[in-house]
Amino acid sequence: MISVERVSKRYGPVVAVDGISFEIDRGEVVGFLGPNGAGKTTTMRMLTGTLQPDAGEVRYDGRPIGEDLRAAKARVGYLPETNALYQEMLVAEYLDYAATLRGLEGAARRAALSDAVEETGIENVYGRPISQLSKGYRQRVGLAAAILHRPEILVLDEPTEGLDPNQRVGIRHLVSALGRDRTVLLSTHVLGEVEATCSRLLIVHHGRLVADGSVAELLETGRSAPRYVVEADGDDVPGVLGTMPGVASTRADRVDGRDRVELVAADREELRPAISRLAAEKGWTLWELHRERASLEQLFQQLTDEAGVGEEVAS
Repeated sequence: MISVERVSKRYGPVVAVDGISFEIDRGEVVGFLGPNGAGKTTTMRMLTGTLQPDAGEVRYDGRPIGEDLRAAKARVGYLPETNALYQEMLVAEYLDYAATLRGLEGAARRAALSDAVEETGIENVYGRPISQLSKGYRQRVGLAAAILHRPEILVLDEPTEGLDPNQRVGIRHLVSALGRDRTVLLSTHVLGEVEATCSRLLIVHHGRLVADGSVAELLETGRSAPRYVVEADGDDVPGVLGTMPGVASTRADRVDGRDRVELVAADREELRPAISRLAAEKGWTLWELHRERASLEQLFQQLTDEAGVGEEVAS
């Protein structure tokens, strides 16, 4: 549905986006990640037609959006990072004004307003001034305005920025619900939200795409060696584990009178069966044995710390 083809954007001597290319299928919920200054917001603005690229093209269904920018924008709902609401307006007045800007009239206008209010759960604040709303409800009002014209594509730039944990959960559930019948691109620094809501990730660094795939795929293809934790009671547990085939390094501590050893594997071969057999042979009492799950945070740090020019990890 969306195709970004070698898109670039400069601000004077600064290259904000450097030849990014990716595609998003209809109905996907895609997380768009990167450190501050990586080019996320600039890319999202070009994708929505708010900003024109210096090179490359953005296409919807194979058609460049520049051919009919007004029609392309009608297909997109955009919640920018700075959710600029008119504080002096009532929620009802603001959404009515947004409906006017979208050219909605008559029965279609009334139905659109009703649906947007219901989908975003703002019925209880519909008659209140925006200035009196919590940050969470303000984000919901911004989302209501973004989906008012029933867009096929929803682009959300940091929708939970500045919210408390309960508000974040509420917006996360809302985004998941909105993504059931829309294509969604979600930019966020909260990696837990990505794992909870997104079917796929795009990670950018220094204006270039460095990773593209599902969370599971990217974690599986990540470059970190597998890690294991063993807690056992017995003779020379750290020394024996350190000489096991397939173990690159170990770190040991004493916990409640037992040895707790963290192992880093030399390759991707599964070590838990061998560790279990070794414990039985040595007569150890095995209190704990598990393989640490690779985290999205570790992968993100790895890619954005190490990614060089032209380097890409893809599914």
